[in-house]
Amino acid sequence: MKHSVFIRFVFPSVIAMILFIALPIGSVFVQSLFIEHEQVLKVSENCGPFGCTQSTSVDAAATAKLRGDQPLGRFEGFGTYLGRNHLAVDAVREAWGNSTGIGHFLNQMMNLRFYRALGFTLTYTFLVTPFVVLLGLGMALLIDSLPNKIKGPTIFVTLLPMIVTPLIGSLILFWMVDARGILGASLAQLVGDPNLSLKASLPLTWIMLIVYGIWHSAPFAFIVLYAGLQTVPQDTLEAAMVDGANRFQRIAFVVVPHLIPLVVFITLMQLMDNFRVFEPIVGFQSQANATSLSWIIFNDLRGTDTQLFGSAAATSMLTILGIAVLIAPTVIRTRREFKLRRGV
Repeated sequence: MKHSVFIRFVFPSVIAMILFIALPIGSVFVQSLFIEHEQVLKVSENCGPFGCTQSTSVDAAATAKLRGDQPLGRFEGFGTYLGRNHLAVDAVREAWGNSTGIGHFLNQMMNLRFYRALGFTLTYTFLVTPFVVLLGLGMALLIDSLPNKIKGPTIFVTLLPMIVTPLIGSLILFWMVDARGILGASLAQLVGDPNLSLKASLPLTWIMLIVYGIWHSAPFAFIVLYAGLQTVPQDTLEAAMVDGANRFQRIAFVVVPHLIPLVVFITLMQLMDNFRVFEPIVGFQSQANATSLSWIIFNDLRGTDTQLFGSAAATSMLTILGIAVLIAPTVIRTRREFKLRRGV
């Protein structure tokens, strides 16, 4: 392809990426370098027959003028990133110096808002992603072996969790695990503890959110891998059968290698999606036991009377950086394999 033809071909995509990806990210980064103006206070003196008293109030006009003159806020640089609500460099250094062991240090880190959210986000991502891939592959192989008459209804039922929106699905499960719900009451009766509450226990809350994440995302992996199964070369499968390979060997040495590109695609999508976990936390109202980086952004913008744009922007940039770090090894490995196949 000629360079001029290639440039005309990719030009619309490049412009769209600049307008809808690069510029918004750049805008968020600039906002993360500023913090909100403090309210301008005025002191008034009220004098009466028994003396004078002073009162402090907010000067609304001066505050509005200040925010109008400097809409981005006060320049803070990277202070927001390094402050206690984010990377908390000073607090981490102090915790490391005062810790008696790695366990004690991690406990202290969990007292910091950002690291507590990061801990759950990473745990959720690294547990949900592999289980989604494995469960999706298992469902695809199982349903592909079913008789044609029941394949259609089975596929429809399997896709139901993906059809339900994340917030509605989490609310439904939230009601089910309530002490008066079918799952919560059954579990309390099973363990013999009528006071058992899945919502009050931190470990049970994390398990509940992770199980929901697997349940909601597995149909996506299933439908992609099921479509990939339809492209497996039948000649190769028949040759493997002639050579005496059993079903497990055919899956391990023929089917799975053929599906590796799809597995990589699903893994990348799930890593990015799970690292931004938000709806289940809101639906389960689990902020006391589990928060995520996306929930911190929401809380900074809607959780207080003052919208903390700088703090939300800094968390957004750290989230983007975290996703980039997570997917970088897979992208690098895929690119290296692509070059090897092409003999570059």
